Amino acid sequence: MERIIFHVDVNSAFLSWSAVKRLREDPSSVDLRTIPSAVGGDVETRHGIITAKSIPAKRFGITTGEPVVKALQKCPGLVLISSDWETYRQSSQAFMAILSEYSGMVEQASVDEAYVDMTETVDARLLKNCSRLQGEPLRAARRRAAEELSAEIRKEVRTRLGFTVNVGVSSNKLLAKMASDFKKPDFTHTLWPEEIKEKMWPLSIGRLYGCGSRTAARLSGIGIVTIGDAAATELSVLQSFLGEKGGEYISRASHGIGSTHVRIESEEAKSYSNELTTAEDVTIQNYKRIARPIISRLSGKVASRLQRDGVFGSTITVSVKTNDFRRHSRQRKLGASTNEETVIRRNAEELVQSLLYEENGIFDRGAGVRLIGVGVSSLDRGEYRQLDLEGFLLQQKEEKKREAVRRKEKCLDEMMKRLQERYGADTIHKGTD
Repeated sequence: MERIIFHVDVNSAFLSWSAVKRLREDPSSVDLRTIPSAVGGDVETRHGIITAKSIPAKRFGITTGEPVVKALQKCPGLVLISSDWETYRQSSQAFMAILSEYSGMVEQASVDEAYVDMTETVDARLLKNCSRLQGEPLRAARRRAAEELSAEIRKEVRTRLGFTVNVGVSSNKLLAKMASDFKKPDFTHTLWPEEIKEKMWPLSIGRLYGCGSRTAARLSGIGIVTIGDAAATELSVLQSFLGEKGGEYISRASHGIGSTHVRIESEEAKSYSNELTTAEDVTIQNYKRIARPIISRLSGKVASRLQRDGVFGSTITVSVKTNDFRRHSRQRKLGASTNEETVIRRNAEELVQSLLYEENGIFDRGAGVRLIGVGVSSLDRGEYRQLDLEGFLLQQKEEKKREAVRRKEKCLDEMMKRLQERYGADTIHKGTD
């Protein structure tokens, strides 16, 4: 008998949780979920990256992980709010607690999503009302019961916690995950094996869970544009382009083959990392132009993932691969754990520079660099975290920068006001980028 797996995903989690908190504190305030809004970066300086966005913001093409500056170009009226990690932690715990009321088999996939094996829960409910059913009528009844149960969970979360979730229902984790990503917010979607052809195969290959943007681009380049195209492609062809394991995964996933095993105890990540192959070799001549932006981008991505999962790390690691395909790495233990982009970026850049520029370093040997990676490990949840001297000084430095900008803007405004009073309102205006 098929298992019944739910994938439950909070809609725009960080933004929703902040919106609920605001409404709880001030019922007359605007619900951030109903307007173009986003969580991310420094609200005052408008720097950093987007970590969450509302559905109205998504309609402007705003994406998670993009620079705040770029998002504001797409939507000048975008409302930005700061991260609130304590609220996220509390909301996540309350969300997981509700899921645990329905099943003892809950696998927390991240701070805002979980897989839940509802097989026993559904069967227990049917045993009371449909104990004599067999065969196809039994299967149909189990599926109806699963959809009813998902609607019950959505209502429970909405009523008790004030935010909404999507629920994907299927017989394995892959299909449940795919289903939960269909139309949002506050929907239940099914994706049973016999629905794959209709509901999944027409989707673009990039929508297949586990198929990254680079893989999707490579597949699109050879005419594999939809998930159905991948399903219709011979395994050997996929493996010739993606390697043995990569090709096998895309083939299996495109046919809806996935795991049914829901881990009761989450296997937390031991580290967070990202790496990028450079468009051209990094040399001593082009380091600033090529390497520094890559380090900044990678540090931002790692920080965003750490923040999303509510964890901190105290070891920064960098790795580079030279043009002779050798990998070199270096790490640094911090005085206190962090998930701040600024701290990660600064330490990562110093470590990369030591690898490249030190005596007998990579540049000394005349080698170039074709890949850069940034990682954070030695993770904790911040329970005993204290701001060390370095972190405090960095915080103070950033605040001084912001204060200097504010003073300059104030002086400029006062100067403009005086000039306008003396020579007329249309004499001078602020420029725009």
